[in-house]
Amino acid sequence: MTTSTTRPKKVAILTAGGLAPCLSSAIGGLIERYTEIAPDIEIIAYRGGYKGLLLGDSYKIGPAERAQAHILHRHGGSPIGNSRVKLTNVKDCVKRGLVKEGQDPQKVAADQLIKDGVDILHTIGGDDTNTAAADLAAFLAKNNYGLTVIGLPKTIDNDVYPIRQSLGAWTAAEHGARYFQNVVAEGGANPRMLIIHEVMGRNCGWLTAATARAYRRLLDAQDYAPGLGLSRANLEVHGIYIPEMAVDLAAEAARLKSLMDKQDNINLFISEGAGVESIVAEMQAKGQEVPRDAFGHVKLDAVNPGKWFGEQFAKMIGAEKTLVQKSGYYARAAAANTDDLRLIKSCTDLAVECALRRESGVIGHDEDKAGVLRAIEFPRIKGGKPFNIDTPWFTETLAAIGQPKGTRVAVKH
Repeated sequence: MTTSTTRPKKVAILTAGGLAPCLSSAIGGLIERYTEIAPDIEIIAYRGGYKGLLLGDSYKIGPAERAQAHILHRHGGSPIGNSRVKLTNVKDCVKRGLVKEGQDPQKVAADQLIKDGVDILHTIGGDDTNTAAADLAAFLAKNNYGLTVIGLPKTIDNDVYPIRQSLGAWTAAEHGARYFQNVVAEGGANPRMLIIHEVMGRNCGWLTAATARAYRRLLDAQDYAPGLGLSRANLEVHGIYIPEMAVDLAAEAARLKSLMDKQDNINLFISEGAGVESIVAEMQAKGQEVPRDAFGHVKLDAVNPGKWFGEQFAKMIGAEKTLVQKSGYYARAAAANTDDLRLIKSCTDLAVECALRRESGVIGHDEDKAGVLRAIEFPRIKGGKPFNIDTPWFTETLAAIGQPKGTRVAVKH
């Protein structure tokens, strides 16, 4: 969607949602590219995402900051800050003091952009962030605001339609694997130990599967001494459970118990979104309130899927001790790896080019357009894209660890 044909004079950058190993580098990449090809364009950043936009909390990226932009590629997190704000959730925005009673957050945001003289808004975030950006872009167009919104897809879940690969996901998988490389040693600290590695991924199991794959590659590179008790079998991934795959708990428990009896420990990789429907049903049956965020999502840290799976399996396989470890905050705060840096560079370069020609959209490899890197139209952006459990490398991983693939779950979208 083209909102204007005039050359932009001022751009704004904001990051939103949870962290991912791309935010800092994406900010740096945008600043560098503008400095390279359009140094006359002014750049500001909104502090704390959409919260900063609503409150008019921004600061200028001047010559000194531009000269230091390359440093951001070596860091994780977001130096300009994040927040979870849904502009169409008026009640939540009022409750948090971001707008006054009777105000429309979208209009407040649009008016602030106009007040700040912003021509281009770069939003860096996941499906919620870009859905909010899509809503804002539609509002701007409907009300004839001459602004262009360009999104960059950040989510370690890698679950945004129709984007092939979201920024930061590869790095998150790599660091989740490194995290478990140390945690797995706890398997020898207690007889009949069950270790649950809970990996982020609300609706999509891609990150859990990719983390397991990356971890097994680390195992491939190691040496072992079975005669001294150092066996790959004890360090192996013994089960992978993701939202897209229905699992027969009884059959899996029988398989895992056989392994436990043989080697005295079990290691499971579980998506934080796996089994959530069953957990929520249990909570509601007990009359317990199910905590939800501003976007209506179940708060996964409150329902605790890893703990639930641990309790189910521990009884059935006779575990003496269960350890639940979550790699999410460790993995999502990492600095981008080489693969992600390359992807970020191509996306930020195109984002600036789109800005100069005033073309709105979310930058990504469009799976519906032969994988071409382009500005994907906002109405086509949607979260919750499921991981394809028939992906060859995943089926090969399951076969290698002796786990039946299970049946596909019908994913709503």
